[in-house]
Amino acid sequence: MSNKLGKPVSQRQLRVGEMIKQSLGMIFVKNEAKVPIETNGITVTEVKMSQDLKIAKAFVLPLGGKNAEETIKVLRSFSFLVRKALSKKITMKFLPKILFAKDESFEYAEKIENLIKQTNK
Repeated sequence: MSNKLGKPVSQRQLRVGEMIKQSLGMIFVKNEAKVPIETNGITVTEVKMSQDLKIAKAFVLPLGGKNAEETIKVLRSFSFLVRKALSKKITMKFLPKILFAKDESFEYAEKIENLIKQTNK
């Protein structure tokens, strides 16, 4: 496993990413971030950490994929509230900046599955 620059992802990056993923999941389920949308239907599918652990890219997907673009937009606008809630859950020397992105892996997998079904007909 490696990042865009071809450098291998360290165990520390994976460990911190997983810890943040679980914490964000708990924050969203309990609606602790106080963002102006209902967060208990948001799934955090993956968190990728930068080499220096100062940036966390969180891939999220709302329940059923509905209003995904709007949900991401709100999370980006209120990421400071999410970060504040995260600071109460985990202790790190530098709490990472959180960037939110839509997880498109399910859509991609569905496209591949449909292509396979078409070729098998």
